[in-house]
Amino acid sequence: MAVLKYSRQREAIKTYLEGRMDHPTADMVYTAIREVYPNISLGTVYRNLTLLAQQGEILKISCGESSDRFDAKTTPHYHFICEECGQVEDLMDIDTNMINKLAEMNFDGEIRGHQLYFYGRCKKCKLYHAEPDGARPPEEHAL
Repeated sequence: MAVLKYSRQREAIKTYLEGRMDHPTADMVYTAIREVYPNISLGTVYRNLTLLAQQGEILKISCGESSDRFDAKTTPHYHFICEECGQVEDLMDIDTNMINKLAEMNFDGEIRGHQLYFYGRCKKCKLYHAEPDGARPPEEHAL
């Protein structure tokens, strides 16, 4: 693998993601990085996010029809995606190796990894639907 030239902007993107738990979109990253680098383009942010994901330094989480999300936590773990508000949460206490072993029992090849997403309603959306008066979830949590 070729050695990459150091980039302050790429490093700022990675540092920003390391400080986040909410799995931001590229647009969210762009908005935050522009505060430090006002001349950065959205294309530069997209290219650097793609490069960091290809290098294994971050994870790219494909959320179906909604925007991809990014995660600096690269240790094996799963994600939950809320079908209503689009929030992405880490599911950390599930043995990821167990699923690889189960798959290998029914496959003659070699399993090296997998991706698995869980879908449903997050806690806030579930509570919103349980409220008899239809109280709205916080605005930042709504679609």
